Amino acid sequence: MFVDTAKVFISAGKGGDGAVSLRHELYIPKGGPDGGDGGKGGDVIFEAVSGLNTLIDFRYKPELKAQPGERGSKRDRHGADGKSITVKVPVGTIVRRDGNVIADLTKNGQKVVIAKGGDGGFGNAHFKSSVRQTPRMAEKGEDGEVFEAEVELKLLADVGLIGFPNAGKSTFLSVVSNARPEIADYAFTTLTPNLGVADIDDGSMLIADIPGLIEGASEGKGLGDAFLRHVERTAVLLHMIDAYSDDVADAYRIIRSELSNYSLDLTDRPEIIALTKIDGLDADIIQMQVDALKAVAGDTPVFAISSNAHQGLTEVLRALRVKVNESRAVVELIESDDEDEEVETISLGKAKLAESWAVERIEDEAGIYFVVTGEKIERFARRTDFGNYEAENRLRDIMKRIGISHELRRRGAEGNSIIEIAGGRFTFLEQ
Repeated sequence: MFVDTAKVFISAGKGGDGAVSLRHELYIPKGGPDGGDGGKGGDVIFEAVSGLNTLIDFRYKPELKAQPGERGSKRDRHGADGKSITVKVPVGTIVRRDGNVIADLTKNGQKVVIAKGGDGGFGNAHFKSSVRQTPRMAEKGEDGEVFEAEVELKLLADVGLIGFPNAGKSTFLSVVSNARPEIADYAFTTLTPNLGVADIDDGSMLIADIPGLIEGASEGKGLGDAFLRHVERTAVLLHMIDAYSDDVADAYRIIRSELSNYSLDLTDRPEIIALTKIDGLDADIIQMQVDALKAVAGDTPVFAISSNAHQGLTEVLRALRVKVNESRAVVELIESDDEDEEVETISLGKAKLAESWAVERIEDEAGIYFVVTGEKIERFARRTDFGNYEAENRLRDIMKRIGISHELRRRGAEGNSIIEIAGGRFTFLEQ
């Protein structure tokens, strides 16, 4: 069963909590803190695999969950890291989070961490100092990333077969490749894209048979635009038109219009036209149809072929291979230029953005409180064991060092004012 869209709930592992422990050994009355760190939570990783061409596994397993890290323990023992999970997906898989693309797996073997596991919390052994000999606090492990992902597959093929239903696309694919699509003498035989590898001379091409399009397909008519997405990533289009069509020129124009309505980029895609099913037709009729297509297609090459009779197949495959090689070379050149080009931007660096913060004073029916936001300070807050006075004092020290406390006082915060960071609440000064 072919599935090219899915939603999946992704949950990376939570980091393990740090341990609070003091050494108690014979003849060592003041052994000091020895609480170990918590283990890191497992990641959720996607790996692109060329042998897959469907997202059906997500239908049967709509939740992916990595293991949490284990808690630290006494004697400075580090908690075990949670086990990451690696999910194999087809090459051409796109992953979105809240509508934004977070991964685009375009190469076989490519791996992307889709959701990061939380870091483990420090045990109390980390907090020993000259003024704090027996710290009785430890950090909580960070939560792993949790969200619903939208997964979409856009087939990556060298050649995409397009055309009206029953134009001969499936027959062509079955003859020139190892694919075995369903073939019959009626429209919409192909309901899902099929892939096949065609060998030509000393090379090969991956060909995708896209289900037949009709007028209005870009607006969802017929099989709709659900399969047009698979045309987007093909290097070259082979536009197949039935030689028995009443008006081959009009058939060509309709499909080109649908491609244009769906995406202007598709109108610039390299294209070759194949007039199909020519076996049994007189040479003058075939030439008339070829001339009609050339009149509307301009410089686009037109080939007359018969898949059943194996006429013209070698020639069209060779022409396709030349176009594919040219297209891939252009793409590689563009990608190379993009990597080399340095674009000057006026913005904070990632490190500066992480350290930036803001304070907001809020007044409501319950009174006045202050909300502090910022990537770095929120991360410290999430690892704070609220309710433990030593842990809260450490967070206060951090706020003082990076200037937040000064800003809170400027905004009117007093000793018993409530401060909220990352959902945790505590008083401005120790009470």
